[in-house]
Amino acid sequence: MAQVEIGLGKNGRRAYELDEIGIVPARRTRDPEEVSITWQIDAYRFDTPLVVSPMDSVASPETVVAVGRQGGLGVLDLEGLWTRYEDPTPLLQEIRELDEEAATARLQEIYAAPIQEELIGRRIEEIRSTGLVTAARLSPQRTAQYHRAVVDAGVDIFVIRGTTVSAEHVSGRAEPLNLKQFIHDLDVPVVVGGCATYTAALHLMRTGAAGVLVGFGGGSGHTTRSVLGVAVPMASSIGDVAAARRDYLDESGGRYVHVIADGGMSGSGDIAKALACGSDAVMVGSPLARATEAPGGGFHWGSEAHHSELPRGHRVEVGTIGSLESILHGPASTSDGSMNLMGALRRTMATSGYSDLKEFQRVEVVVNPHG
Repeated sequence: MAQVEIGLGKNGRRAYELDEIGIVPARRTRDPEEVSITWQIDAYRFDTPLVVSPMDSVASPETVVAVGRQGGLGVLDLEGLWTRYEDPTPLLQEIRELDEEAATARLQEIYAAPIQEELIGRRIEEIRSTGLVTAARLSPQRTAQYHRAVVDAGVDIFVIRGTTVSAEHVSGRAEPLNLKQFIHDLDVPVVVGGCATYTAALHLMRTGAAGVLVGFGGGSGHTTRSVLGVAVPMASSIGDVAAARRDYLDESGGRYVHVIADGGMSGSGDIAKALACGSDAVMVGSPLARATEAPGGGFHWGSEAHHSELPRGHRVEVGTIGSLESILHGPASTSDGSMNLMGALRRTMATSGYSDLKEFQRVEVVVNPHG
């Protein structure tokens, strides 16, 4: 890809956001009802390629179950309110009512409460008891401490998610998590990320992960770009990591690692474009934070928003537009791509002439820099 001269001493590669590309219809179209959007990772099959972001504003045990019944995969944050408090309902109400200027400081206070290991097992069991696939998230920093409680509780898919996760974290203060050894010793599939480059993704795939998260998560609510200066446009990131998946497939003799686009998708068009760029599934937060069942009650925030030392996110008001079912499967009462997300994906695939997700990854796209 062409390098752009930023200054005489620095070049950079031109990269693209999802809203800078478009999907090109093919000569053949299909009936949307005959399009398959099923997705399978390891032994687990889902009716939709949608994973719910592990954020307290979106994922409670109840909404994780509700999404599972709608064909997706919900992921519970095991470092959130549900493992710090027996009943976080009053705190969720308080967060919704916080003054904007006081929100970050109060979030830090609320999330300063210690994680209770007993609650980790209890929350996982609440989800497992429904018979649905159970997925839960820890950060790389807390995985070594709490992973045994997670596995003993019977989690099906273990998600290790941070703003950016590498296979080679260097620290002089503490023994870093050895991802390769950790994943090898577990009996459950692990999804790990985020990452944004070919090299970082390839190293994560070599750890034995079943899936890799692309992106830094928390698209609408994170301020990583302004706080750290870290930003990699999503369309290019997905394309790079999809290339790593292809090369690792050859390198490993046929081992397929799933690419899951994480963050920066506010509507159905973004979801379709993320899949067209090469992702196998998408992890979304803000579109589902607008559901009437969402714990945030029309507000949305991620774990970056309450970091004790350097918050890189904020609480945002996204509003409420309808039920979880209507947002995922319709019928839609708006025309802005915020509802019937999976119906829109089916129609995009049908218009492009593709009958399943793996085929759809080959669809032609064009660059439209003006969005």
